[in-house]
This record gives sequence, C-alpha cells and structure tokens, in this order.
Amino acid sequence: MRNKILYFILGISMMSVTSCLDMDRTPQNIWTDDDLMSNTAGLEVYMTRLYSQMPWEDFRYMAQWGFGNDYSWLGSLGIEGTGESLNRDGISTSFTNENNAWWGSAFTLIREANHLIETLPDYAANFSETALNDYIGQAYFVRAYAFYQMARRFGGVPLTLQEAQYTGDNAEALEIARSSEEETWDQVQKDFDTAIGLMQNNSPFRGCANRYVALAFKAEAMLYAGSVAKYNKSVAGGLTGMGSKTGIRVMGFDPATADEASARYFSEAYKAAREVMKSGRYSLRQASADTPEAKYQNMVDMWRDISSPENILVREYTYPLTHGLDAYSSPYEWHSPLSGGTCPTLDFIELYDFPETFGSEHGNLSRRNADGRLRVTDGNSNAEGHYLLFDNEMDFFEGAEPRLRAYVIFPGDQFRDRASLSVYTGIYTGEANSGIDPIFSNYSYSSASEKYSNSNKPLTVSTHPDRQEKVELPNGTEMNASGLNGPFSEYAEATLTGLHLRKYLNPDVTPDEIGEGLSTQPFILMRYADVLLAAAEAAVELSIAGEACPVEGDDMLKIATEAIQAIQKRAGANVIESKLKGDNESRDMVRKERRKELAFEHKTKWDLRRWRVLDRDNRDGFWCDGRKGSTFSNDIRFRFRGLYPFYSSQAGKWFFDDHFENISNKEFSYNIVDYYFAIPDDEVRKSAYIDQQPNRY
Repeated sequence: MRNKILYFILGISMMSVTSCLDMDRTPQNIWTDDDLMSNTAGLEVYMTRLYSQMPWEDFRYMAQWGFGNDYSWLGSLGIEGTGESLNRDGISTSFTNENNAWWGSAFTLIREANHLIETLPDYAANFSETALNDYIGQAYFVRAYAFYQMARRFGGVPLTLQEAQYTGDNAEALEIARSSEEETWDQVQKDFDTAIGLMQNNSPFRGCANRYVALAFKAEAMLYAGSVAKYNKSVAGGLTGMGSKTGIRVMGFDPATADEASARYFSEAYKAAREVMKSGRYSLRQASADTPEAKYQNMVDMWRDISSPENILVREYTYPLTHGLDAYSSPYEWHSPLSGGTCPTLDFIELYDFPETFGSEHGNLSRRNADGRLRVTDGNSNAEGHYLLFDNEMDFFEGAEPRLRAYVIFPGDQFRDRASLSVYTGIYTGEANSGIDPIFSNYSYSSASEKYSNSNKPLTVSTHPDRQEKVELPNGTEMNASGLNGPFSEYAEATLTGLHLRKYLNPDVTPDEIGEGLSTQPFILMRYADVLLAAAEAAVELSIAGEACPVEGDDMLKIATEAIQAIQKRAGANVIESKLKGDNESRDMVRKERRKELAFEHKTKWDLRRWRVLDRDNRDGFWCDGRKGSTFSNDIRFRFRGLYPFYSSQAGKWFFDDHFENISNKEFSYNIVDYYFAIPDDEVRKSAYIDQQPNRY
C-alpha cells in the first residue's frame, strides 16, 4: 500500500446542555490521554496532529522564509542558488538560513512524539501487540525525521529523548546542551532503526508512514551524514569546531574518526535503500511505449498520479489546505495574481542530453561548444561567429532528452491549450543575409548586467507586458516586440530566463481555476527513483573508500550501475554503457543524474550543501559535469544564465542568445560558514548551554 498524507482541519466544539457546570470535570474541548490513547480513533487524531507539524518541504515551503508559508505565497521551486531556476530578487537567495528557523517548533513536535512513546504503553491492553508497536514506531519515525531536519540545518542539537515535565520552577534543570554533530546523526540513525523495527509494512491508517517510508528516509538522512563526515575536510579549515559554552564538537566531525563515521553512514544508507529495492513494493513509473513522446508524456503525468508505483510518500491537498504553484509559476498569460515564479536556467538545461550535432541545415555542427555550453552561434563561443537560425523556436530543442521537456517548458512548445507558447525577448530588424553577429561583444561575468534594451544593435524589445512595442514586418503585418509571456526587459513577473517550469504545474487547469490557494496537485515527498539514487551514490562512495559491500551477496557497483541505467532509460536519456567504478568520475556521474532526476523537488539545495560544493574554492564540483566554477562565479558571488529567443524580421527566422540573466540582475553568494545555519540568537542569549555555531558572533 503506497502511503499518502491528507491534511484536514479538526473542528472541536463544545455544547452546554445544563444550567450549571461541574468545575472538577475536564472540559469537553480538551482531549486527554484517555480520550486519545484508548482506541484507534483517538490515536488517529493524535497522529494527525503529529504529522500536521512535520517539516515537509513541499509547495507550501519556501527556503528563504522557512515553514509556515500559507498557500505557498510566491511559491517557487529550485530558486535557492541551486542553478535550477530563478525568481525575482528578495526570495531568490542562496540557501544560507531560513527567516522562520525550525528550532522551537521542532522541540514541540519532538515533545509530542516523546509523549506518545512514553505514555502509549500504559494503554497496551486496548491494542494488539502489532498495533501497539506500530503506533510507537510512528512516534520514533516522527522524532527521527525531526532530528534529521535539525541536524542538516544546525549540526549538533539538543537531543531531547524524554518528555520534559514543566513544573514552573525547574526551567534550568530542563535545559539540554547541544550534542556533538556525530552524536546527533547517530541518534537519527537509532530512531529510524527503532521505527523500522516496530512499524508494519502497511500504514495503520491514511496519513501515516510505514516501514518502507522509514527506510527510504533513513537512506536519505544517512547520505547526508556520510557526505558531511567526508567532505567537511574539503573545506578550508576543515569546517569543524567546539561550542564556546560546552566545548562539545557541535559542528563537524573529529578529523581522526571522520572517515570511519563516513563509511558507517554510507553503509547504513546503502542497506536501507537496498531493503526498499528488494521488497518489490515500488518501481519506476514507465511509459506506455518506448518512444520519446511517450517517455515525455509519462513524466508529465507522473506528478499527478496518486496511484503511481513509484510513490513512497505523497502529500495530498484538499481545500482549504491547498497551495498556489499555478498562481505564481505559470507563464504570464495565466497571470493570477503573479506568474513566472520558477524560471529554469540555461545552466540547468545543459545538464541534460541533446543530440551530438545539429542537422545538415547547420552543417552538422556540434550541439555544444568545447566548454560544454549549448551552441547558439557557429563560432567557438557565444560571443563569436553568427547566430544559428531556426524556422521555429522548438527546432533548437529537437532531440532533447524527453525528461527535460517534461520538466521545462521550451519557447514555442505546447502547454495547456496553447499549441505554441509565445516566448521571445525581442525582434532583430537588421540585415541578415550575411549572418547576424552576437548582440554583445562581451559575455563575461563582468558584463552580466548589460541589458538588451541598451544594445546598439537594430533590436526592439518591450519593457513591460502592458507596454508592448510593435514592429512592422516586411510583409506589412505587425508583431509584438516581445512574446506574450516575455521575457520583458524591465518586468520580473514573466520569465526571467526565456524558460518556464512545467514539472508539477497542472496542464489541464483553466484560467478561472488559477489563483492563490486554488491548486490541489500533490507533492511527492519520497519516490522510488530517490531510493535508487541513494543506493547508487552510497555504493560508489563506499567503493571509493575501499569498503566492503555491507549487504551480503551484492555486487554494489553492479547494483549502482543498474539503478542509474534504469532511471536514464525511463527518462529517455543516454544510458551509460560501462559499469560504474569506485572513483570520483563515477561519483560525479551519479551526482549529475541525481541533479537531473530530482530537480525542483527540494532535494538539490541539500545535496549541494552536503557535497560541500557551494563555496568559492569547491565550486568546480557544483554542476557535477566538469564545468569550472570560474565560468559562472566571481569570488564568493555567482550567477546563472538565460536562453533568450529573438526573431529576425528580415530572415523570418529565430535565433537564441546565451546571456547571464539580467532582468532581475540576480546574483548569489555563499561563504563557508553558510554550510551550517546560525542557531536562533534568542535561544543562544537566554541559555547557559546552547552554543552559537563556531565562527559566528
């Protein structure tokens, strides 16, 4: 049984039917342990409350703001400096903190999980042993996930393993110091293992986890722990330190034992992932035919398919607890109240497979320049030669990996009821017979903010959708200077990059059905592809470390290779032919596949942190495909590029310009200290035990 989460509001009312009240009797709007733990219905209420507080990162989560984002206001995906997409300034910032830090709410959730663990055994007579164990296992799962979310934000945290009893005069005695980061990750593992040992294969009722959900999330958590233990040492200074109040290693691992810890966590990740794989309960959702179109359609449809064999944990939405992805991330013509909130970058789409060459109409030129960039001119770079001309916008993307088309709306592609989505930046009116030179002479980082509207070329662009310039074409007709959906040179609520999100958007919704809090498509929190990728990454990391396979009878590199091949085949990507090895090249192949497959799922921002590839010195590993950090960086700052379509009125053809995004002029930055969030200042100030992160003052 695949697991689904359905949140609802629990209305509790109290009606008075007598003229006087017994003040010694518990009011009927208060739910006691006897009410909640004496029967299955009461426990469902308790579990609903627990799960409603879980820090799920879904449509209603925004990295800049943290949790509690009602109706996913300005809801966007992948805009946290991951390179996946961009949004307007203010919310599209590097993932260095959350305005609403998940600290106090975490301990509230942990306390309620502890209460169930400690109290439910008193009501054991009301349940079978199997049911009792499963409910207690649910609480351990909740606690494991809570500690996991804290650990990857803060490192070592206070490990509150018993329910705190507040009496009013014992506040100081209840304070708990931060444990070391290694102790924290060990507790995450222990709680997941306890949950796995107690829970059943199927959930006791709708909305709860089960044994395989816990295994999948354990694999994800242990990947994070193993990566931090290994890759902290790649960061200048080793990225570890003691708390000033306690002398405990609250951040990072002891250098003398870090390698052993890393191998241990990667082994746990591999074992957990393999147990899910061997269960046979889940599989990749497959296309109806082995064609690019069928593979594309399969990956368009899978995000709304609640019954997909790939789903392990899904968050569903029903009114009034809904979200607003369609309202904020649809193309401009569905503007309601905003649009263009998730704009994929050119850097991102370059991760995906394209044919090696263009067709004969472009002289069979290579699709990519020597540096790996998608070619837009016939020269050696985007600043040389002449633009390649196309009969329509979609010709540029011919033969692209079907998975990419399922994730990103290309200019001119079909979407909803539009046969060809109008997306272009401007119209070039100059002579084109001898070829069109690049718009700018300098495309380097130093010239990133150059605007098309300031170009000295015969180019007309519109600054705003309500102020469209008109261009007269040679046949006497008029054409808007910019596409209906942008980009517009001074308007940040249409596409900023020339590209739009497709993944997760509802393809069938009508304009009247789009608005704040009106979207109900589900969010897949965990799926089988994630498990396959976890197994593959852990296997390669263990092989690099020279560790034996932790699962008897497995050839773990063969398992890793087959996992990656299965994902690539389903996606319509180029399938690796040789067996993965225990080396950094194979590691990066797995990382790249993870970036491609799990894009826009709130996974990449955590992967980049745990791989320690966001700081200036390690940014060569950012894209996992050999791209140098210097191509998109300037010291601690970095930017991403758009792919901007233009129409040549004289040639009657389309061309594309490769340029750093400059409509919102979005620039990111990242320092080494940002790999750990700061502990909330008020928690540090009021406590004699809670340490601020080392090197933060």
